[in-house]
Amino acid sequence: MPPPRTRGTALRQRLAELRGPDVPAKALDARALAALAANPGCKRRALLDGAGVNKAALAGALGSPSAFGQSQFALTRGNAFEAKVKADGGAELLRLVHERLDPGAEPPASASVPDLTASGPEGRTARTALALREATGPARGTWTLLDHPMLALEVAGSPAFLEPDAVVVHPDGTWTVVEIKSFPMLDGSADPAKVGAAARQAAVYVLALEEVAARLDPAPKVRHRVLLVCPKDFSNLPTASAVDVRKQRAVTSRQLARLTRVQDIADALPEGVCFSPELPAEQLTAAVAAVPATYAPECLAACELAFHCRDRARAAGAVTSLGRSVRADLGGLSRVDDVLAAARGEAGDPEDPAVAALRRAARLRAEALGAMCP
Repeated sequence: MPPPRTRGTALRQRLAELRGPDVPAKALDARALAALAANPGCKRRALLDGAGVNKAALAGALGSPSAFGQSQFALTRGNAFEAKVKADGGAELLRLVHERLDPGAEPPASASVPDLTASGPEGRTARTALALREATGPARGTWTLLDHPMLALEVAGSPAFLEPDAVVVHPDGTWTVVEIKSFPMLDGSADPAKVGAAARQAAVYVLALEEVAARLDPAPKVRHRVLLVCPKDFSNLPTASAVDVRKQRAVTSRQLARLTRVQDIADALPEGVCFSPELPAEQLTAAVAAVPATYAPECLAACELAFHCRDRARAAGAVTSLGRSVRADLGGLSRVDDVLAAARGEAGDPEDPAVAALRRAARLRAEALGAMCP
């Protein structure tokens, strides 16, 4: 007699059914988690990411392909730069960590670089936790570099496996996340938008590291200043900057906690819903429409399904297609037709501040147009 299915086993089977027969799960990385945390009200993204659905393939099958993501050239350049930074056992990387974050410690003349290879993401996660425990144990006092460790973080009731570029254990037993990016630092500063995105991504790794640390006794400190390593000026030489991610960590933690559990979203779907790109476009469109979305223009820079969701939001006349700030200012008016009717005085409560502001704006517009066309 087979053993009863646990809730975790049942969820994994349900998510596999949503992906489609023999469709492998797409790993949920820190970049996707940071984008998901920026829009926690979107159940569509929470479910698709939690189920490991390849949203780029899904968008193409829906007829709304997205150019979201890095080019092959950028990926190749980034991999080459990362290899340069980590050459010689990470000597240059550790020098930058010492210089920018821990100048009072003993200089890293040598460091331990443990082997983190293991079978599957669960095995690599366990091997990473063991390496961190050993590096932080009673024999501490040396530098340790973990190259591409594997961390786990539960998101909306489903595990996500994350792979930071590196984690450094200092001689005092504290842990630092290292992010290596291929965009340049010019005269000591980089593009603020790119730095902000890197900080949000690093904050996800900090959260995952804190969960590992919490299982140790005593729990080591995870530093909230991460090291951002980039090419210096227009060269391929590495330089670095310490980035405080406490704000991003707090926001990401709060937003991830608000996400509806993937199990609850999946349970609310009709029977037979599947997101396999092999299905006909009409069936996929109906499946995607069965999961509520919260579209905003910011999604265009963060989600492969943004073009599809934008088209549907515009077709429905949703004011969210105009931006979150506009949606917030309009209060209970959620459709463009309702906004226009309120402005013309055909609908809406005159005591509603949003309705009153719209009618005043309509009067001012009419007066201005009348003055221009006597």
